[in-house]
Amino acid sequence: MFEYEIATARSNDLIRKADTYRLIREAKKARRSVSRSQNPEGPVRGRVGFTPAA
Repeated sequence: MFEYEIATARSNDLIRKADTYRLIREAKKARRSVSRSQNPEGPVRGRVGFTPAA
């Protein structure tokens, strides 16, 4: 019975860690998209507008 309790505790701990990791990744992704959409120059798509001087 003791081994089962240890296995259950480990499983629950792994599930908790995975859930925390997923929430952090989603928050970072949301923060990135919000900062891009609030950029006064619009969404960042690349540096196509910069051309070398003649």
